[in-house]
Amino acid sequence: MAHGRHSNVFGKRTEPHTIIIAHGNDIRHFTVRPWIAAVVGCFAIALALGYLVATTYLVLRDDLIGASIARQARMQHAYEDRISALRAQVDRITSRQLLDQQLVEDKVSELMARQTALTDRQGVLGPILDRANRFGLGAAKENVPVPSSRPGEAEAGGKRASLDTVTTASLAFAGKAGEALSPADRADHLFVNINKALRGIEEGQLEKIRSLAETARDKAQSVSEALAHAGYRLKLDVSPQTDLGGPLLPPETTASAQTRYETEVAELDRALDTLEAVRHTVRKFPIANPAPGKSVTSSFGNRTDPFLGRQAFHSGIDFRTETGHPVRATGAGVVIKAGRNGGYGNMVEIDHGRGLTTRFAHLSRIDVSEGQKVEPGMIIGAAGSTGRSTGPHLHYEVRKNGDAINPARFLEAGRLIAKVW
Repeated sequence: MAHGRHSNVFGKRTEPHTIIIAHGNDIRHFTVRPWIAAVVGCFAIALALGYLVATTYLVLRDDLIGASIARQARMQHAYEDRISALRAQVDRITSRQLLDQQLVEDKVSELMARQTALTDRQGVLGPILDRANRFGLGAAKENVPVPSSRPGEAEAGGKRASLDTVTTASLAFAGKAGEALSPADRADHLFVNINKALRGIEEGQLEKIRSLAETARDKAQSVSEALAHAGYRLKLDVSPQTDLGGPLLPPETTASAQTRYETEVAELDRALDTLEAVRHTVRKFPIANPAPGKSVTSSFGNRTDPFLGRQAFHSGIDFRTETGHPVRATGAGVVIKAGRNGGYGNMVEIDHGRGLTTRFAHLSRIDVSEGQKVEPGMIIGAAGSTGRSTGPHLHYEVRKNGDAINPARFLEAGRLIAKVW
């Protein structure tokens, strides 16, 4: 190799480098220029750097791939977990919706059943209330709460509570409580209010039924006490059942509420039967006035005889009337006499049962015949002055088992009973 000038790359020589290759007798030499050496050195450096980079990449590649795969796996697992959570949430929501739907359907069925029961009750109660009206117990039918025929509406005390009103009240209540209600919660509030409305109707019906039964019993009792003034006390059951007993049990259920309703209706029906029996019995008693609006001129008992001027027994009472004034039957019965009867003149006698009879004397005209049935207030003739009489009037007697008794007692009983009816 020849020595030249130092170069900047290979030492300080500036001369070209010569490479000599000897093989046996063959000798070859190559001259390496500085720039070629620089290119070869740069290439070698680049190759080394490439090798190092490739080696580093190959070493780190598995770690990078593993990290990337792990990251992808984590992302996939997170995604799958999210999907599972969402699916579980959807399942819970679906299950809740199905449960809420079932609960709503059950509650609607319950409300419809209760409303149907109320309507059926009103159908049973209607004829009984008609009977109560006939007995003068007031406008019973108008005062009893009647359920609406349309689902979702109820009428209590003449005021109708619609679903809109109930829903508004429920939401207003929830808003005051600061609650964010779900549809199921709103439905719960709605059903609670509807249940209250239906319960109010049920209680209103029961209260009115109890009130009517009590009124019927009071009327029957008042009539019985009024007849006591005439010496008769009816032996009729006008009291509710009091011989009761049994164990103490929790408050009633819906089924037992129906039983209680049936019991109250049965009590009302029994009270009306008692009142009807009392009215049927009372109408046979001679308690009406035979000459309404006319004054009494002579009472029952001893008095001065108008013909003889001495004390004599007067077996009835006299009403001052003009000739021809209508005379009315004082109770239901059967005519047993209708014609001339000595000092009575023209007389009508009516048998009312229980040994009671009434006589109407001094008539100018007789409008009934023997064996004929008469009703209270029926015209049986006209007043006059036939028989032993000093002038036109009506002589009226009440007899018990043939003995004369004071008619005023029955007339007083009639006035008391008229206030009751």
